[in-house]
Amino acid sequence: MALKIEMMRGFAAVARHGNLSDAASSLGRTPSAVSMMLKQLETHLGEPLFETDRKNKLTALGEFVLEQAEREIQQFDNTVKAIEGFANATHGHVRIATVPSVAGTILPQVLSRHIKEFDKVDLQVRDMDSGSILHELSRNRIDIGIATLANRSVAMHSQLLLSDAFGVICSEHHSFAQETGPIEWEPLWNERLIANSLSANIQVEASQRLHDRALLSAHNITSIMAMVHANIGVTILPEMAVKAANFSGLRFRPLADASAKRQIHLLRRTDSALSPAARLLEKHILDTTAEIIEGGVS
Repeated sequence: MALKIEMMRGFAAVARHGNLSDAASSLGRTPSAVSMMLKQLETHLGEPLFETDRKNKLTALGEFVLEQAEREIQQFDNTVKAIEGFANATHGHVRIATVPSVAGTILPQVLSRHIKEFDKVDLQVRDMDSGSILHELSRNRIDIGIATLANRSVAMHSQLLLSDAFGVICSEHHSFAQETGPIEWEPLWNERLIANSLSANIQVEASQRLHDRALLSAHNITSIMAMVHANIGVTILPEMAVKAANFSGLRFRPLADASAKRQIHLLRRTDSALSPAARLLEKHILDTTAEIIEGGVS
Protein backbone atom coordinates (compact mmCIF):
# COMPACT_ATOMS: atom_id res chain seq x y z
CA MET A 1 0.00 0.00 0.00
CA ALA A 2 1.35 3.42 -0.97
CA LEU A 3 1.38 6.17 1.64
CA LYS A 4 -0.89 9.05 0.70
CA ILE A 5 -0.80 12.69 1.76
CA GLU A 6 -4.34 12.48 3.19
CA MET A 7 -3.22 9.57 5.40
CA MET A 8 -0.40 11.77 6.72
CA ARG A 9 -2.82 14.65 7.19
CA GLY A 10 -5.24 12.47 9.14
CA PHE A 11 -2.52 11.16 11.45
CA ALA A 12 -1.14 14.66 12.07
CA ALA A 13 -4.60 15.96 12.93
CA VAL A 14 -5.14 13.19 15.50
CA ALA A 15 -1.69 13.77 16.99
CA ARG A 16 -2.34 17.51 17.33
CA HIS A 17 -5.85 17.19 18.79
CA GLY A 18 -5.17 14.12 20.93
CA ASN A 19 -8.46 12.41 20.01
CA LEU A 20 -10.31 11.11 16.97
CA SER A 21 -13.44 13.23 17.35
CA ASP A 22 -11.81 16.66 17.24
CA ALA A 23 -9.38 15.55 14.53
CA ALA A 24 -12.21 14.26 12.37
CA SER A 25 -14.13 17.52 12.84
CA SER A 26 -11.12 19.60 11.74
CA LEU A 27 -10.73 17.45 8.64
CA GLY A 28 -14.41 17.36 7.78
CA ARG A 29 -14.40 13.57 8.04
CA THR A 30 -16.12 11.05 10.28
CA PRO A 31 -14.21 9.57 13.27
CA SER A 32 -14.53 6.10 11.74
CA ALA A 33 -12.96 7.28 8.48
CA VAL A 34 -10.02 8.85 10.33
CA SER A 35 -9.64 5.71 12.48
CA MET A 36 -9.51 3.61 9.31
CA MET A 37 -6.73 5.81 7.88
CA LEU A 38 -4.70 5.41 11.09
CA LYS A 39 -5.10 1.64 11.04
CA GLN A 40 -3.96 1.50 7.41
CA LEU A 41 -0.92 3.64 8.22
CA GLU A 42 0.05 1.54 11.26
CA THR A 43 -0.46 -1.68 9.30
CA HIS A 44 1.81 -0.37 6.56
CA LEU A 45 4.51 0.62 9.07
CA GLY A 46 4.07 -2.50 11.19
CA GLU A 47 4.28 -0.52 14.44
CA PRO A 48 1.78 1.51 16.54
CA LEU A 49 1.92 5.28 16.37
CA PHE A 50 0.15 5.90 19.72
CA GLU A 51 0.88 4.46 23.15
CA THR A 52 -2.81 3.83 23.93
CA ASP A 53 -6.14 3.71 22.14
CA ARG A 54 -6.95 7.17 23.53
CA LYS A 55 -4.56 8.63 20.93
CA ASN A 56 -3.13 11.21 23.33
CA LYS A 57 0.47 9.97 23.53
CA LEU A 58 2.74 9.20 20.61
CA THR A 59 5.23 6.34 20.41
CA ALA A 60 8.80 7.07 19.37
CA LEU A 61 7.82 6.08 15.82
CA GLY A 62 4.77 8.35 16.09
CA GLU A 63 6.96 11.31 17.08
CA PHE A 64 9.21 10.72 14.08
CA VAL A 65 6.30 10.22 11.67
CA LEU A 66 4.59 13.40 12.94
CA GLU A 67 7.73 15.45 12.35
CA GLN A 68 8.10 14.11 8.81
CA ALA A 69 4.37 14.27 8.05
CA GLU A 70 3.98 17.91 9.09
CA ARG A 71 6.95 18.91 6.94
CA GLU A 72 5.54 17.06 3.93
CA ILE A 73 2.01 18.40 4.48
CA GLN A 74 3.36 21.95 4.57
CA GLN A 75 5.40 21.34 1.41
CA PHE A 76 2.43 19.77 -0.34
CA ASP A 77 0.08 22.61 0.62
CA ASN A 78 2.61 25.20 -0.53
CA THR A 79 3.01 23.37 -3.82
CA VAL A 80 -0.76 23.25 -4.33
CA LYS A 81 -1.02 26.98 -3.57
CA ALA A 82 1.79 27.76 -6.01
CA ILE A 83 0.20 25.68 -8.77
CA GLU A 84 -3.24 27.16 -8.20
CA GLY A 85 -1.78 30.66 -7.91
CA PHE A 86 0.10 30.26 -11.19
CA ALA A 87 -3.05 28.96 -12.90
CA ASN A 88 -5.10 31.86 -11.47
CA ALA A 89 -2.47 34.46 -12.45
CA THR A 90 -1.75 35.39 -8.83
CA HIS A 91 1.73 33.80 -8.85
CA GLY A 92 4.51 33.44 -11.39
CA HIS A 93 6.74 35.85 -13.25
CA VAL A 94 6.31 38.10 -16.28
CA ARG A 95 9.11 39.67 -18.32
CA ILE A 96 8.09 42.67 -20.38
CA ALA A 97 10.16 45.01 -22.54
CA THR A 98 8.76 48.22 -23.99
CA VAL A 99 9.86 51.32 -25.82
CA PRO A 100 10.62 54.13 -23.34
CA SER A 101 7.64 56.26 -24.35
CA VAL A 102 5.19 53.51 -23.37
CA ALA A 103 7.22 52.70 -20.26
CA GLY A 104 6.85 56.31 -19.16
CA THR A 105 3.19 56.86 -20.04
CA ILE A 106 0.90 53.86 -20.51
CA LEU A 107 2.60 51.20 -18.42
CA PRO A 108 2.51 53.22 -15.17
CA GLN A 109 -1.24 53.68 -15.63
CA VAL A 110 -1.70 49.95 -16.23
CA LEU A 111 0.19 49.06 -13.07
CA SER A 112 -1.38 51.76 -10.91
CA ARG A 113 -4.81 50.37 -11.77
CA HIS A 114 -4.02 46.68 -11.41
CA ILE A 115 -0.86 46.26 -9.30
CA LYS A 116 -2.78 44.53 -6.49
CA GLU A 117 -3.58 41.69 -8.87
CA PHE A 118 0.16 41.07 -9.24
CA ASP A 119 1.19 41.27 -5.57
CA LYS A 120 2.80 37.82 -5.72
CA VAL A 121 3.96 37.97 -9.34
CA ASP A 122 7.58 38.74 -10.18
CA LEU A 123 7.25 41.55 -12.73
CA GLN A 124 10.37 42.48 -14.67
CA VAL A 125 9.99 45.65 -16.76
CA ARG A 126 12.72 46.81 -19.12
CA ASP A 127 12.70 49.77 -21.49
CA MET A 128 14.72 49.58 -24.70
CA ASP A 129 14.54 50.40 -28.39
CA SER A 130 12.36 48.40 -30.74
CA GLY A 131 15.25 46.54 -32.36
CA SER A 132 16.47 45.28 -28.99
CA ILE A 133 12.94 44.24 -28.02
CA LEU A 134 12.58 42.16 -31.18
CA HIS A 135 15.99 40.62 -30.49
CA GLU A 136 15.00 39.72 -26.92
CA LEU A 137 11.77 38.18 -28.18
CA SER A 138 13.65 36.11 -30.73
CA ARG A 139 15.85 34.74 -27.93
CA ASN A 140 12.78 34.08 -25.74
CA ARG A 141 14.21 36.30 -23.01
CA ILE A 142 11.01 38.31 -22.59
CA ASP A 143 7.35 37.30 -22.59
CA ILE A 144 5.73 40.50 -23.89
CA GLY A 145 7.18 43.21 -26.09
CA ILE A 146 5.80 46.65 -26.93
CA ALA A 147 7.58 48.07 -29.95
CA THR A 148 7.38 49.21 -33.54
CA LEU A 149 7.43 46.22 -35.84
CA ALA A 150 9.82 46.68 -38.73
CA ASN A 151 9.60 43.11 -40.03
CA ARG A 152 8.39 39.65 -39.14
CA SER A 153 11.69 37.82 -39.18
CA VAL A 154 10.70 36.13 -35.90
CA ALA A 155 7.52 34.08 -35.62
CA MET A 156 5.41 36.31 -33.43
CA HIS A 157 1.89 37.45 -32.78
CA SER A 158 1.42 41.21 -33.12
CA GLN A 159 -1.51 43.41 -32.25
CA LEU A 160 -1.63 47.11 -32.98
CA LEU A 161 -1.63 48.94 -29.68
CA LEU A 162 -1.62 52.56 -30.83
CA SER A 163 -0.45 55.03 -33.45
CA ASP A 164 1.89 57.77 -32.34
CA ALA A 165 2.18 60.90 -34.52
CA PHE A 166 5.54 62.60 -35.04
CA GLY A 167 6.02 66.28 -34.45
CA VAL A 168 8.70 68.95 -34.34
CA ILE A 169 10.24 69.75 -30.97
CA CYS A 170 11.87 73.12 -30.51
CA SER A 171 12.97 75.44 -27.74
CA GLU A 172 10.35 77.78 -26.33
CA HIS A 173 12.56 80.59 -27.62
CA HIS A 174 12.57 79.28 -31.20
CA SER A 175 10.47 81.01 -33.84
CA PHE A 176 8.49 77.78 -34.33
CA ALA A 177 7.25 78.14 -30.75
CA GLN A 178 5.31 81.26 -31.64
CA GLU A 179 2.66 79.14 -33.34
CA THR A 180 0.84 76.00 -32.26
CA GLY A 181 -0.65 74.48 -35.41
CA PRO A 182 0.71 71.68 -37.59
CA ILE A 183 3.96 72.37 -39.37
CA GLU A 184 4.85 71.44 -42.95
CA TRP A 185 8.11 69.83 -44.06
CA GLU A 186 9.24 72.86 -46.04
CA PRO A 187 10.08 75.20 -43.10
CA LEU A 188 12.38 72.50 -41.68
CA TRP A 189 14.78 72.84 -44.61
CA ASN A 190 16.20 76.04 -43.09
CA GLU A 191 16.71 74.50 -39.64
CA ARG A 192 19.51 72.47 -38.09
CA LEU A 193 17.92 69.05 -37.63
CA ILE A 194 19.03 66.91 -34.71
CA ALA A 195 18.40 63.50 -36.23
CA ASN A 196 17.57 60.49 -34.10
CA SER A 197 16.86 56.80 -34.57
CA LEU A 198 13.09 57.29 -34.27
CA SER A 199 12.73 60.07 -36.79
CA ALA A 200 15.14 58.33 -39.19
CA ASN A 201 12.55 55.58 -39.61
CA ILE A 202 9.81 57.87 -40.94
CA GLN A 203 9.01 56.42 -44.35
CA VAL A 204 8.27 59.74 -46.03
CA GLU A 205 10.42 61.08 -48.87
CA ALA A 206 10.60 64.62 -47.45
CA SER A 207 11.72 63.27 -44.10
CA GLN A 208 14.33 61.02 -45.68
CA ARG A 209 15.81 63.97 -47.59
CA LEU A 210 15.98 66.03 -44.38
CA HIS A 211 17.79 63.24 -42.58
CA ASP A 212 20.21 62.66 -45.46
CA ARG A 213 21.50 66.21 -45.07
CA ALA A 214 21.46 66.28 -41.25
CA LEU A 215 24.96 66.68 -39.79
CA LEU A 216 23.98 66.30 -36.12
CA SER A 217 22.43 63.19 -34.61
CA ALA A 218 21.87 61.73 -31.16
CA HIS A 219 20.22 58.61 -29.79
CA ASN A 220 19.58 59.31 -26.12
CA ILE A 221 16.31 61.19 -25.56
CA THR A 222 17.73 63.19 -22.66
CA SER A 223 20.67 64.34 -24.77
CA ILE A 224 18.40 65.23 -27.68
CA MET A 225 16.07 67.25 -25.45
CA ALA A 226 18.98 69.05 -23.82
CA MET A 227 20.35 70.13 -27.20
CA VAL A 228 16.93 71.30 -28.36
CA HIS A 229 16.48 73.15 -25.05
CA ALA A 230 19.78 74.91 -25.69
CA ASN A 231 18.35 76.01 -29.05
CA ILE A 232 21.09 74.17 -30.96
CA GLY A 233 18.51 72.85 -33.40
CA VAL A 234 15.14 71.17 -33.69
CA THR A 235 14.29 67.51 -33.72
CA ILE A 236 11.43 65.25 -34.75
CA LEU A 237 10.00 62.79 -32.24
CA PRO A 238 6.73 60.95 -31.58
CA GLU A 239 4.39 62.83 -29.28
CA MET A 240 4.41 60.09 -26.62
CA ALA A 241 8.21 60.20 -26.43
CA VAL A 242 8.01 63.93 -25.69
CA LYS A 243 5.39 63.41 -22.97
CA ALA A 244 7.40 60.60 -21.40
CA ALA A 245 10.54 62.76 -21.33
CA ASN A 246 8.63 65.53 -19.50
CA PHE A 247 11.28 68.09 -20.41
CA SER A 248 10.36 71.70 -19.60
CA GLY A 249 11.11 74.67 -21.84
CA LEU A 250 10.21 72.88 -25.07
CA ARG A 251 7.37 73.14 -27.56
CA PHE A 252 5.78 70.35 -29.63
CA ARG A 253 4.16 71.06 -32.97
CA PRO A 254 2.57 68.18 -34.87
CA LEU A 255 3.62 67.55 -38.44
CA ALA A 256 1.01 68.41 -41.03
CA ASP A 257 1.87 65.18 -42.84
CA ALA A 258 -0.56 62.72 -41.23
CA SER A 259 1.42 59.76 -42.59
CA ALA A 260 4.35 60.62 -40.30
CA LYS A 261 3.49 58.31 -37.44
CA ARG A 262 4.77 55.13 -35.90
CA GLN A 263 2.70 52.04 -35.20
CA ILE A 264 3.35 50.53 -31.77
CA HIS A 265 2.48 46.84 -31.45
CA LEU A 266 1.98 44.45 -28.58
CA LEU A 267 4.18 41.47 -29.41
CA ARG A 268 4.72 37.90 -28.24
CA ARG A 269 6.11 34.75 -29.77
CA THR A 270 3.64 32.47 -31.49
CA ASP A 271 5.52 29.33 -30.48
CA SER A 272 5.52 30.05 -26.73
CA ALA A 273 2.32 30.12 -24.68
CA LEU A 274 2.02 32.99 -22.21
CA SER A 275 1.61 32.20 -18.53
CA PRO A 276 -1.76 33.11 -16.97
CA ALA A 277 -0.17 36.13 -15.27
CA ALA A 278 1.33 37.31 -18.57
CA ARG A 279 -2.01 36.88 -20.31
CA LEU A 280 -3.69 38.94 -17.61
CA LEU A 281 -1.11 41.71 -17.91
CA GLU A 282 -1.46 41.67 -21.69
CA LYS A 283 -5.23 42.11 -21.35
CA HIS A 284 -4.82 45.01 -18.93
CA ILE A 285 -2.36 46.73 -21.30
CA LEU A 286 -4.79 46.44 -24.20
CA ASP A 287 -7.80 47.57 -22.17
CA THR A 288 -6.02 50.47 -20.49
CA THR A 289 -4.54 51.72 -23.76
CA ALA A 290 -7.96 51.59 -25.42
CA GLU A 291 -9.45 53.60 -22.54
CA ILE A 292 -6.65 56.17 -22.71
CA ILE A 293 -7.05 56.62 -26.46
CA GLU A 294 -10.84 56.80 -26.28
CA GLY A 295 -10.82 59.24 -23.38
CA GLY A 296 -7.95 61.31 -24.67
CA VAL A 297 -6.07 60.79 -21.37
CA SER A 298 -2.40 61.70 -21.55
